[in-house]
Amino acid sequence: MIVRLRGRDLPGRTFVSDGELLQNVHVGTQLGRDPSDLVPGDAPSAEWAVEVTRVDGDWRGKAVQGKKGERFLYLTWGDVKADGTFAMFRRAKLVLDRIDPALVADAEASGELVADVVLTDAKGCPTCARVDPPLLEWSLG
Repeated sequence: MIVRLRGRDLPGRTFVSDGELLQNVHVGTQLGRDPSDLVPGDAPSAEWAVEVTRVDGDWRGKAVQGKKGERFLYLTWGDVKADGTFAMFRRAKLVLDRIDPALVADAEASGELVADVVLTDAKGCPTCARVDPPLLEWSLG
């Protein structure tokens, strides 16, 4: 099935992390250890589609992180340097194993699950750590 991640309310392209001014902030999905499909932090919105499968109740796929029973997807925040390198400074964790099982079953049948994610936290910073409602809402595609 496809998990469609829809990000809104991005925080902007500049951010101060550990006293360092970052001027080219981007966010993307994380595939294994690598960022993918980067979107500038000042974009009006962001959307990613990742393919996942379910095998015996377990989540699998290139974007799926964590151990069995604790699977999640990462949105990774980083500063893109002049040479194109990505310097990660935060990640947002979207926990798959906390989704209502009935919604997961319906998504498996329809082929799509959607996560609507607010990408700026209450302090105006890039959303990070484990993301829960009201910053994250799961639904059918």
